[in-house]
Order: sequence, then C-alpha cells, then structure tokens
Amino acid sequence: MNFPEAVLERARTVSLVSFDVDGVLTDGRIIYSDAGDEIKAFHVQDGSAIQLLRSCGITVALISGRSSPTVTRRGAELGIEHVHQGIRDKAAVLAELTTGLGLRPDAAAHVGDDLPDLAIFGVVGLAIGVANGHPSVLARSHYVTQLAGGQGVAREVCELLLKARKQWPYD
Repeated sequence: MNFPEAVLERARTVSLVSFDVDGVLTDGRIIYSDAGDEIKAFHVQDGSAIQLLRSCGITVALISGRSSPTVTRRGAELGIEHVHQGIRDKAAVLAELTTGLGLRPDAAAHVGDDLPDLAIFGVVGLAIGVANGHPSVLARSHYVTQLAGGQGVAREVCELLLKARKQWPYD
C-alpha cells in the first residue's frame, strides 16, 4: 500500500497510537444475545497488527466511550496495557497517557470514526479517520483509511506507521 508523503512525514514520529473501539476495531454494531450478553466482532488481522506495532516499540492504547467486558478481554489478549473505557473526554486521557509516557502529544496518533473523537484529533500529530466515519471526522483527518471500521483498520494503520519508520518487514 502506498501512503501520501505528507502522511508518512507525520507518522514518522508516532510512538503512541490510540484506537477507538466501536466503529474502528469493530464495525460499530452492538449485538445483544437473548441472555443479554453484548457481542462484538474483531478482525483477526487487527490483532496481529497490534502485536506487531507493540513489538516495534509503538505503544498501543484503546480509548472508548463505552465500557464492555469484551473490550477488556480483547485488550488483555493482545497485551494492551492502556485500555480506557467509559471515557467522555478522550483528549484528557490522551494527555495523561502522553505525560505518563514522557511524550509530546504530536508523537501520538488516534484512529476514530465519530464525533467523540474530534477533541482528540485536535491534539495528536496524526489524526486517522476510518473510511465509513462521520463526515466531520473525515474532514479533520490527516489520513482516511481505505478500509471501513471492523475490516482490518488497525492492520492498515500498522502498515502506515511501520512504513513511515522503515520497519515494515513485508515489502
């Protein structure tokens, strides 16, 4: 995949990438079983991509407006240390993360799809919207993924970040 040079330039300094969950790592649908359990579907390629990002020294965080045991489980499966759920002010969480990690906000990227992601887009160095995101999110994105939410977005973002750092091992 080829990425615009201006986007690669922004991506070169990213040391932290945060992902919204619903609509980014999932297709945005929330399914309830008859027993009342919440069901989400995650793309397997996103899991391997997140593990690759971590192995290359990029910190990964999940910042979600909703809370779900499924997200807790997925974060644990992937070894993600920073899983923040039920968050109304995503920019405040990002500020805490960057401060705690000793990073400037412009060393962070955020991947989002909907209006609650706009505040965080205003402070990160690389704002990434998903192809089927809200028009206001897409208008404020430095990069819009080719893939829709839940269809392997994290894998596409992984390729972008690692190609920018010349760490993509598959070309």
